[in-house]
Amino acid sequence: METSAPRSVLVVDDSEACRAALQVALIEAGYDCFVASNAPDALEVAQGRDLSLVVTDLDMPHCDGLWLLGRFKQSAPGVPVIFLSARSDVEVAVDCLRDGAADYLVKPLRVSALLEAVERAIAVRQAHAESRQKADAELSLAAQAQTAWALLAALEAREDETSRHSQRVVHYATAIAEALGIRGNELQEIGRGALLHDIGKIGIPDAVLLKPQKLTSSEWAQMRKHPEIGYQMIRNIEFLSTAASIVLAHQERWDGGGYPKHLRGQEIPIGARVFAVADTFDAMTSDRPYRSGSSFACAIAEIQRCAGSQFDPEVTRAFLSLGESRLRGLRQGVQAAIAARAKRSPPTLQPALLAS
Repeated sequence: METSAPRSVLVVDDSEACRAALQVALIEAGYDCFVASNAPDALEVAQGRDLSLVVTDLDMPHCDGLWLLGRFKQSAPGVPVIFLSARSDVEVAVDCLRDGAADYLVKPLRVSALLEAVERAIAVRQAHAESRQKADAELSLAAQAQTAWALLAALEAREDETSRHSQRVVHYATAIAEALGIRGNELQEIGRGALLHDIGKIGIPDAVLLKPQKLTSSEWAQMRKHPEIGYQMIRNIEFLSTAASIVLAHQERWDGGGYPKHLRGQEIPIGARVFAVADTFDAMTSDRPYRSGSSFACAIAEIQRCAGSQFDPEVTRAFLSLGESRLRGLRQGVQAAIAARAKRSPPTLQPALLAS
């Protein structure tokens, strides 16, 4: 067991201000921190040191972060590498993760996001040291989770409420699915689909995505492209193939009046039918810039009214079986977890320091 492993982090960034900000944050969190201004110098700094982790800028002159990742895979394959980048590009993030990066963080970033990524990557490395066979499975699951969270983080960088909404919908959808008797991997697939359902909004212009007023008809036409955009983003990622089908169908309706494929009834994947109820309930009970959220009782009554038209009647019955008290508890649990993380998180790093 690697409990005595050094907590040593190497930070690589061509911006002196970024290096200094990251070094201060990591030292205050209890890590030994070494720095380098470019990839070749980073290899020299790493020689003779038992590093726990490398945090490197992706875009650097001459030799970039991917070049450095390749060298560490050869010389120190057990050392995780986290990328930082000003590019909130999902395809770039996925490519980096496929190449072996432990995580992909978008600048400017919060200190809490950095430290969570560092702790997660080191925990995966320690699990590998405890038991190779057991860790292989854990590493696979961790890599899958990191990929999903990296995709969501890229969207959250543009629209912060998306993360809170997605986390609430995951909990509602999971509870509904369990009430239907869904268990095991299928339950996890529904959770992944619910988490990533709006990932296609990355392809929607800011003027539409972030507009505080109601959208025009042409703007809605753009917004309605996000299920297909999201599906194209993740359909070729093997462990997200089922989640991709939920992403594509999450705006379909039981009566065939949804989009983009106008699927009807059981043509719609069960995960998307479960998601539709969870998503509508959260949307109705959440405040928006242009309206206040409905009461839980009103939202529950409206979903019951729309059973057989908008929603699968069987899924609706499972939702109703949860009751208002359980639904309220699920929402409060998510909100409490978010508030607890925010309370114990250090202040945000200055955006100007991490945007280069």
